[in-house]
Amino acid sequence: MMGTKASRIWHPFTQHALQGVMTRIVHGDGAYLHTEDGRRIIDAISSWWVVTHGHCHPDITSAIREQAGKLNQIIFAGYTHDPAEECAAELLKVAPPGLDYVFFSDSGSTSVEVALKMALGYWKNKGCPRTRIVVMQNSYHGDTIGTMSVGARGVFNAAYTPLLFDVASVPFPARGREQATLDALEVTCRNDHPAAFIVEPLVLGAGGMLMYPAWVLREMKRICEASDVLFIADEVMTGWGRTGTLFACEQAKIVPDIGCYSKGLTGGALPLATTLCRADIFDAHYSTDRSRTFFHSSSYTANPIACAAAKANLHLWRNPDTRKRVTSLAAMQEQAVESFRADPRFENVRRTGTIAALDLKTSEAGYLANIGPKLQTFFNDRNLLLRPLGNTIYVMPPYCVTAADLDEVYIAIRDAADALA
Repeated sequence: MMGTKASRIWHPFTQHALQGVMTRIVHGDGAYLHTEDGRRIIDAISSWWVVTHGHCHPDITSAIREQAGKLNQIIFAGYTHDPAEECAAELLKVAPPGLDYVFFSDSGSTSVEVALKMALGYWKNKGCPRTRIVVMQNSYHGDTIGTMSVGARGVFNAAYTPLLFDVASVPFPARGREQATLDALEVTCRNDHPAAFIVEPLVLGAGGMLMYPAWVLREMKRICEASDVLFIADEVMTGWGRTGTLFACEQAKIVPDIGCYSKGLTGGALPLATTLCRADIFDAHYSTDRSRTFFHSSSYTANPIACAAAKANLHLWRNPDTRKRVTSLAAMQEQAVESFRADPRFENVRRTGTIAALDLKTSEAGYLANIGPKLQTFFNDRNLLLRPLGNTIYVMPPYCVTAADLDEVYIAIRDAADALA
């Protein structure tokens, strides 16, 4: 169906020539979204992976309301404020030990850009500049120039190839081929002396919800340490309980040299991101020589209202009930996908923590598989927010989702296979 040009808004990751009328949402609560025509939609992907405790959580909403009446914005160069100071302090209490400094930005993409610039600045200021970055195939780190450069090359960034810088890559550690990835990383680190290796811990998101075990992540960190290569963990999606622990790196018992955190940082209420680093990375930029300044900012760095939302979110993670809900959802997800493992219409059924994914067997696969938009339309008609990655269907709901909600989601996935496969 041809789309409409009635609205002048250009939506992200949307082919407007094929998109029908946009679904207008007027209200959200818990795991639900409500449309202007009275439908209630189950948000089964946490509104692009950002909503953790549920839409319009009262504690976070209250913190936003209170802060908005005190201070809504201030330049963060030469100035600071309590919400940022308190948010950073709370974040460092729960972050992997050894990450000592917090740099605020606005989105997952910018948190990764910051990490890359930190790594290159570190080596330059140490007097032994390194510029090579190592990445993993099928990875996705954002849509800015630097983050596209360290992500998989393909349909997402083909038009922008002239702007992208060259990187070294290692294969995804598919089951049974993990050692090939580790060997490739070791050779690259030893021979190329790169500045850093960047990876999505345990789960590659937009690349297809590809999953690999914690022992591989631990070995990759060991290899980087042996060659003095900075290890950057992009936990923009995998953080805040998604993989079953607060941060995915916990499962490998590793601490990244630089970590990127966003999406669930404010519980999904407001855009905010942080890049955390070791003290020596900060120290490499600390100097009376102004040319060694870390030259990065945005106008809304450490916005007070967003920081207040993040602080409220961090307080929620202090409550043991929050982590119990994560554990409970992970168990419900495992139970839900178990029956799909014997369903011949699906393959590569997988789960890590609260994230479940499965591939519908079709004649074509990948992000541009024609089955993707058909599946999305089917699910929308069933009042479900599911946005398949081509033939890959994934379920990543807020932690307040109920067992009945999940039953509705997985029944619809089976029905979609009946109707469309």
